[in-house]
Amino acid sequence: MYHRFEENKYPSTNIRIDAFKKHINIIKDNKLKFLNPKKFDYEFKNVSGEKKILLTIDDAFSSFYLNAWPILKENKIPFILFVSTETVGKKGYMNWNEIIEISREDYVFIGNHSHSHDYLTKYKFEDFKKDIDKSIEIFKRKLNYNPNFFSYPFGEFSLEQKKYISKKFDYAFGQHSGVIDLNKDKYELPRFPINEKYGDLERFKFLINLLPIQYKELIPNDKFLFDSNNPPSMKIKFFKEQKNINLINCFSNEGGDWKNSKLNYKDSEIEIIFTEKFLPRRGRINCSMNDKDGWRWFGTQFTLN
Repeated sequence: MYHRFEENKYPSTNIRIDAFKKHINIIKDNKLKFLNPKKFDYEFKNVSGEKKILLTIDDAFSSFYLNAWPILKENKIPFILFVSTETVGKKGYMNWNEIIEISREDYVFIGNHSHSHDYLTKYKFEDFKKDIDKSIEIFKRKLNYNPNFFSYPFGEFSLEQKKYISKKFDYAFGQHSGVIDLNKDKYELPRFPINEKYGDLERFKFLINLLPIQYKELIPNDKFLFDSNNPPSMKIKFFKEQKNINLINCFSNEGGDWKNSKLNYKDSEIEIIFTEKFLPRRGRINCSMNDKDGWRWFGTQFTLN
């Protein structure tokens, strides 16, 4: 997941273009293919054993169009560009002519990123629906369709909001890190955020070689926390035939600092025991395991009221 390109005064959401070019070359050097979102449904449902890389870009900043788009166009690299309809044409953002121009390429896909790109978990549910419905109406008017991919602003959502998104879209992406496999919730799909701090080449090489940690269910289903359920009671349920779950380690930012989490291993389940509350606005948990096939990873994110 990328945002800005060569907007160096925003290091938390920016990637320098020379680093981006190196990322593309690392993917090619590792002989990994880029996933065309046109085939996302097939790839998601079918186990081929072949890893592919999906590039996503959030917010449709002008710096993407000016600096990254020429590189992707020259190499015909597929990607999803997630657009918030309210900001289109404003200073620093792409306009509709530019969005329509790139969308004509068969390897370019436009995604819905809400209308306002606000902290939507603060909204009353009716206001949330109005925001999403307004974005859909604008996409239909400007592009003649509503994208089938959605990206939650800031990766934040409640269970009620996720259920509404599931009625309007085929897939939805968060901002928690992880590798997609056929057992992941298709309305909580993970992505690795890439920026100046987390886009160095060694980390990037590590990320593209990660494998998924498959699991059956994450509890709780609702990732929206109030003071009354913070910290949450969290469990990871695995499939009975899964091996080596005792090798899994997790770490979280409970209490505001990243630390190893205490885990209680059962037959096909891991209970994560948090000792401190998560601090606003987001609580994150990442789990990893090193087995004979390599490093595996998954993450999840809680949003605090």
